[in-house]
Amino acid sequence: MDTTVNSTTPIAITHLGLCTPLGQSPQTALDNLVAGSTDGMQWRDDLLFERSVLVGQVPFELPQIPSALAQFDTRNNQLTMLIAQQIQPAVEQAKKHYGSQRIGIVIGTSTSGIATGESALSELHSQGEFPRDYDYAKQELGDTSQFLQAYLDLTGPSYTVSTACSSSAKVFASATRLLNAGVCDMVIVGGVDTLCQLTLNGFHSLESISTGHCQPFSQNRDGINIGEGGALFTLEKVSLDKAATEHAAIVLSGFGESSDAHHISAPHPEGRGAVEAMQAALTMAGLQPKQIDYLNLHGTATPKNDAMESRAVQQVFDQTLPACSSTKPLTGHTLGAAGAIEAAFCYLLLSHYNQQQYLPPQVWDNQRDPNDPSLPLVKPQTQAKLTHVMSNSFAFGGSNASLILSRQYDFSANNQGTAQQEINQDV
Repeated sequence: MDTTVNSTTPIAITHLGLCTPLGQSPQTALDNLVAGSTDGMQWRDDLLFERSVLVGQVPFELPQIPSALAQFDTRNNQLTMLIAQQIQPAVEQAKKHYGSQRIGIVIGTSTSGIATGESALSELHSQGEFPRDYDYAKQELGDTSQFLQAYLDLTGPSYTVSTACSSSAKVFASATRLLNAGVCDMVIVGGVDTLCQLTLNGFHSLESISTGHCQPFSQNRDGINIGEGGALFTLEKVSLDKAATEHAAIVLSGFGESSDAHHISAPHPEGRGAVEAMQAALTMAGLQPKQIDYLNLHGTATPKNDAMESRAVQQVFDQTLPACSSTKPLTGHTLGAAGAIEAAFCYLLLSHYNQQQYLPPQVWDNQRDPNDPSLPLVKPQTQAKLTHVMSNSFAFGGSNASLILSRQYDFSANNQGTAQQEINQDV
């Protein structure tokens, strides 16, 4: 199957919905992102059995699942519904234009409705039986994509990708294949994950949870902060000569996937699979490493991940290292949703919302690890002309994904955000 993205029919990111610890509107999320705000990081004492823990938390009231869809009633789906409402008008228009059978859904998650299962199990222990409305299917990984399909009344292909922390980065590749194969005219992609005890205690058993605020690439790093949130996108193939809005101006210009299968939980020490993913994304986009203006690092703040990623980035970019930062100190590591959330951040950086062209600063203790290659980590209030940005997502089991988003037009001369008909020749 040909997955080449070409200049005449690019894969355009036409709409975005999101809800993260940094905000649930594009401008608020962007403002908090480039300010390096950690206000969304909160201490909780009900997630780990042994101690309090700092997590990235969505602070917003979530909508109630409609009674007709009660079988999908979980916090994960409530958050999905809140995000879906932001793109719902565009989906309704697309249903009229394409037909509901021509709109697909590919969602990444790792937690699904596990928190609902935990609550049900607690009631079983205290009351002797499960709640009447409990259904094991609520915590199956496919539940989120099934809910979204039912909520939006769509009949096209619908499935979930669950490859740990690369899940919702890989959905962009899946959607591209559906579009290029002619199976769909629009694909809704993204990821949603919510906080639960199972995830937190699982990472704690691996000694991977930080005792405080995570410190990516610091010599003092001691593990991750877990977070929750989500983002949804609509992807469509859009001819450039018909692209007249801000939405068609940002495209998925490249992606790379690899599976090095080095270890069930530890990354390949030299980042072999990570290198392959980044190089594949660059090849698909037709770009040289020096053309990447910003790199959103996976940057979990575990000793092995950061050591691996710094080596992989050094190998790919060599003397042309782009400005880099990890945004996980601002949101926590949102696991299956991380790829989509960080792709959303990259989208916002390229969009008309970012008129001043600010970059997300690296929030850390500024203590570099002398054992790892040095990366040009972004300082506060840094500005840069942005055309191509890359986002990395590297998961357990050696599942790796890199995305490249590109700006097709120059927003700077138009305060309303309407894209100019000027194609960037680098794409």
